[in-house]
Formats: sequence, C-alpha cells, structure tokens
Amino acid sequence: MTQPLIYVVDDDEAIRRSLSFMLKTSGFAVQSFSGGIPFLKDAAALEQGCVLLDVRMPDMDGLEVQRELRARGILLPVIIMTGHGDVGMAVAAMKAGATDFIEKPFEKAALLDAIAAANAQVAMHRDAGARRDEAQARLNILTDREREVLAGLVEGLPNKSIAYDLGISPRTVEIHRANLMQKLDVRSLSEALRIAFQAGLE
Repeated sequence: MTQPLIYVVDDDEAIRRSLSFMLKTSGFAVQSFSGGIPFLKDAAALEQGCVLLDVRMPDMDGLEVQRELRARGILLPVIIMTGHGDVGMAVAAMKAGATDFIEKPFEKAALLDAIAAANAQVAMHRDAGARRDEAQARLNILTDREREVLAGLVEGLPNKSIAYDLGISPRTVEIHRANLMQKLDVRSLSEALRIAFQAGLE
C-alpha cells in the first residue's frame, strides 16, 4: 500500500524539517516546499495528497496560494497552519475551501486528526461525484417526455397536474411514469426521486 502524501508549504526551514520528521514517523510520505511560488510551480503535476499550508509567507500568503489552486482547478485538500494572531485569516481560508486550520505550535494528535478529516472529506466528495455521475447516466436512458414527467414528480406534482402542464392525459403520464421507473430499475417513487436528486435534477 502506498503511503499517503503530505505537501508541507512553509518558508521556515526548521518547521519544514520538524513537520517532515513527525509525519514520516507517522507513516506519511512528505514533500516540502519553501513557499507558495515553488509549490504552485509543481502543483499541477502532484499526486493526490493533503497540503499543509502556512498562512504567513513572504512570497505569497496562504490565502493567495489557496485561491490560485482553486483558480487552476487543483482540488488538493488544504489545512492552514497559523500563528495565534492569524486566526482571522485562517477562518477566511476555511470559508474559501480549506478543510481545517491548526494553530502553531500544534500537538501531533491534532495534526493527524486534521489530516484524517481532510482525507475523509475528499473521499466523501469523490463518492458523491461518482454517485452523481452514475445517476446522470441512468437518467440519460430516459426519453425527453419521461424526463419531463420525472421533473414534475421531483416538484411534488400529482399526475393530473403533470398531465395538464405537458398537455397530455393523466393516463399517458401514468404510462411514462411506469416506463421511467422500469428503466431506472426502481420499485418506488422515493427511489426514483433519490436518483433524480443525486443527478442534480431539482
């Protein structure tokens, strides 16, 4: 099994060295960078891993690095490392998408908890993305009319209202509804709606 990757981005060499040692002894593979600019230079080519990003650095502060990552579509989870006076910046970073922030000096347990939470969040988003893609693929086999009927069901409309809106008979709505449920391989309306919601049909 490959070791989980951690990218340490901090202009303080002593912190980079001590963090690397702490993480390697906890079973992580570590790559360190002396600032935001050298990190961003390599960021697009990096494997999936977690970024430990210092807030205050002379070349680019952590918020700027984080914004640039997002602008480039690089979705590595980011944990902000902050001094006591930088909590406001750390909170701003979390609002911008960082998974957590930890105050220096931090305990090993707090650091490992933050990394575990960040990796769990990434896995959850990946699973949600996979579920959405699967649901959209299932909806793609429906005809346009069946999708319109499903959209009406998503809005909570009864068959008669869907029929009126689409200019067809309630009996035809029932037929489309039965067909779409058969194609989606579901037995209940709630199952069909769950697929619709996962696909983003709202």
